[in-house]
This record gives sequence, structure tokens and C-alpha cells, in this order.
Amino acid sequence: MKTSELNENEPLQSLDQWEDDLLERYPEPFTKAKEEYRNYDTPERDTVREFYRLNHRYQTYDFVLEKEREFLKFDKKEMPVWAAFDFLNTLVDDSDPDTDLDQLQHLLQTSEAIRADGHPDWFVLVGLVHDLGKVLCLFGEPQWAVVGDTFPVGCAHSDKIVYPEYFKDNPDTYDERYNTKYGVYEPNCGLRNVHMSWGHDEYIYQMMKDYIPEEGLYMLRYHSFYSQHREHAYEHLMDEHDHEMFKWVDKFNPYDLYSKSPVAPNWQELRSYYENLVAKYLPTTLRF
Repeated sequence: MKTSELNENEPLQSLDQWEDDLLERYPEPFTKAKEEYRNYDTPERDTVREFYRLNHRYQTYDFVLEKEREFLKFDKKEMPVWAAFDFLNTLVDDSDPDTDLDQLQHLLQTSEAIRADGHPDWFVLVGLVHDLGKVLCLFGEPQWAVVGDTFPVGCAHSDKIVYPEYFKDNPDTYDERYNTKYGVYEPNCGLRNVHMSWGHDEYIYQMMKDYIPEEGLYMLRYHSFYSQHREHAYEHLMDEHDHEMFKWVDKFNPYDLYSKSPVAPNWQELRSYYENLVAKYLPTTLRF
């Protein structure tokens, strides 16, 4: 897809490109030489830069508060979790050069990798549902407000965020309320008091916060917060509890990034286990 074809309101057309880009920026240690990955400064796909240009321009403090008010009422739709996976899969782009698996199969690969390593079953469930918040795209949300790296709003943008130069188009950059180191926050106030850029991480966290242990909720809420868990750019907003919980975020991310495989999980063999797992932790239907 050419840059000129990327519409600001176009649903979920470069999700796979964002995920491929993550693999290029944060390759699995020791499996590939650095030179084997495309140079992030000159990405092969111009849509990566265009995605972040839109994301960094429009993700303002006021925008995030507006989206929280709109979507965290969870009054759009009610359906069983398996219907939600099917609902999401109707808009998955199958042009990913690394895999032709749909979204559910990616989630199964993630959760199966977690299960194979002997982690608790709630951790396996996190792997299964961590991207379920991408159903936001099906409610008309543009892709830059659903996927992509997340970052705090309401304070100065770190230069460790990918493509920080695009924040020059963000009005918060010039607003004295929001463009200082702490902005609207207090030093080490704790991330629970910080508004993150809007997307599927916050949405699925809010949806799951009554059902999954806190360690798993941190994984859901911050799995795209790369400027912190890879670059440590927001230590000044985190408290001691955040640092302890981020050990779990660090445990989760390799399963998300590196579990892709061209071999589809055998759903018929796995179905009973995952249906029982979902039934153990989640209600019969979820509100979206």
C-alpha cells in the first residue's frame, strides 16, 4: 500500500506492518545478525512512517480523554469472547510477508508458547486475549488510534519514542500545560495515574481488570509501551510498584514478538483447553 493510499480513517490495513516493524526494531537476541534486518531509519515500507506521522499528530491529551469517555463505557456491543475473535478476524489483513495466519491463530501461537514454558494459566490467558482490543477498528477507529507504540500524554514526549520528530505536528508540544517533563503529573506518581496514548492496550486492560491478576493486567496495559520497557524513558513517572510489575511485562513481550510461525496451531486439538480456560476466568459474554 502506498502512502498516498493510507486514509486517516481506514481500518486495520497496516497492523501487520507495525508488528513486522517491531521485530525489526527489537529483534530476538542472538538469532539474527543486526545487518539482516532492514534499517529502521530507511524502512522499506513508507506506510510505517505515515502511520506514526498520524499517530504522533493526533494522540493528544484531550483526544485520549475523549476516547476514554467514549469507549470505556463498554456500550458498543455484547458478545461471547469467541464471537469477538471471529469478529476481529473479519478485518485482519492477510498480506503479512511472515505469516498468513489470522489474528486468532497468532494469539494461539502466543499463548501456546507461554503454556509450553509452564507459566500459570492466567498468563496463558493473557497471551490469548492481549490483542483482542483491536476490535476497536471495527467500531470505526482509525488504525493510528488502535495499534502502534504507546506513550504517556499530558507531559513532554520522549525522544526515545519512535519517530519523535513527528511530534512537531502535535499541539500538545506547544502547550505549556503538557510540554514539560512532568506536565500534568507529579514525580514518580505511578503509571496508574498516567494517561497513555489511546489504543488496544488500554482498552483490553480496562475490559479485563476484574478478571485477571495484576501481573497480567500490567502485561495487557503496557505491552506496547516500548519507550519504557525497552528504552527506560519514563522512569520519572513510575513508582516502585510499577518497576516490580514491569518484570512481568518484560516476561511477556518475547512471547508476543517472537512466537510467529508459518505453522498454524491445531485448533481442534486446542479447543477444549482454551474454552475451559476462558470459562474459568471470564464471564459468558463480554461488553465492548
